[in-house]
Amino acid sequence: MFGKRFKLFTLFGFEVSIDLSWLIIAFLVVWSLASGFFPYQYPELAKSTYWIMGGLGAIGLFLSIIFHEFWHSIVARGYGMPMHGITLFLFGGVSEMHDEPPNAKVEFQVAVVGPISSIVLGFIFAGILQLGRNWGWPAHVSGLIGYLAMINWIVAVFNLLPAFPLDGGRILRAAIWKWKGDLRQATKTASKVGGFFGLLLILLGLLNMLTGNIVGGMWYVIIGLFIRSAAHMGYRQLLIRSSLEGRRVSRHMREEPVTVPPSATIRQLVEDYMYKYHFKMFPVVDNGRLQGCVTSQQIKGLDSEEWNRHTVAELALNCTEDNTVSSDTDMMDAMNKMNRTGQSRLLVVDNGRLSGVIALKDIMGFLSIHMDLEELE
Repeated sequence: MFGKRFKLFTLFGFEVSIDLSWLIIAFLVVWSLASGFFPYQYPELAKSTYWIMGGLGAIGLFLSIIFHEFWHSIVARGYGMPMHGITLFLFGGVSEMHDEPPNAKVEFQVAVVGPISSIVLGFIFAGILQLGRNWGWPAHVSGLIGYLAMINWIVAVFNLLPAFPLDGGRILRAAIWKWKGDLRQATKTASKVGGFFGLLLILLGLLNMLTGNIVGGMWYVIIGLFIRSAAHMGYRQLLIRSSLEGRRVSRHMREEPVTVPPSATIRQLVEDYMYKYHFKMFPVVDNGRLQGCVTSQQIKGLDSEEWNRHTVAELALNCTEDNTVSSDTDMMDAMNKMNRTGQSRLLVVDNGRLSGVIALKDIMGFLSIHMDLEELE
């Protein structure tokens, strides 16, 4: 789901990150507020004030989404579900759950707490707004607080749409799951409903654009496309999980990976390994035992004239938890690690010895064949 992302901070053990795609929406939010919403609501203010209000409004939206996703994460963690963190991306945020909920009840409770938290936060801002009016706060302060109250209610209503993977779609999935007792069927149905809602938003957006509401119509179209894509992806992720869970890395790893001896020079590493195999990371092995890892990033800091004077052993670093797994690791866990760390290859290490390598393209190749044979689509 995500592209390039950056960690912002840690909140009660949850890592909060931002995907670069969210910066696009942040800019559009600031622009929409500063050039349209606030000038229409408060026409007497200075132009610079509108841009300040727009910037603060975008920050408020940013924090409100984190608040919404935080409660998803808290409830999920309370039920023992592993949570990596919260990431802000193109249309809001997502709590990164590594597993599906264990039952429909947990699914419902994890999903419903998000909209409830946004409704409550909206009322808190509404209460602050009323106090501000009683105390005679300036129009630009009251306007900003009023916007934050409204936007939290909008976030709640939007997320309650029965369009998977929005919270409302997850509530729908929980109801179907409880009724049918089949998570896959429930996800498939909820995804189809989500795709239908996405199509309706696209058509509504096109209608708005044809009638002159270009900006509003554009938002509807973009959100509709996102919902349709996310609904389809949500179902595919379940299929991927069901295909991989229970399968061990040992069944799909390459048992004779390319390794580099510690005595090789850096020039040999570059010419005979990196240029030939096109990997950015190589395991350093001596007599079957893993001595460490060497990466292309390390070589960048070394002058090419020095390549013949240094050996791989001098550069090799201890392989980290981020680029290693054991042979009995679940395939889904290995893929989650790849997604989390950005690694496309993981070393399979058992008792200090290199057993093999598991690559993302090998996992995707297996999934393609498995889904075709099992007719999981």
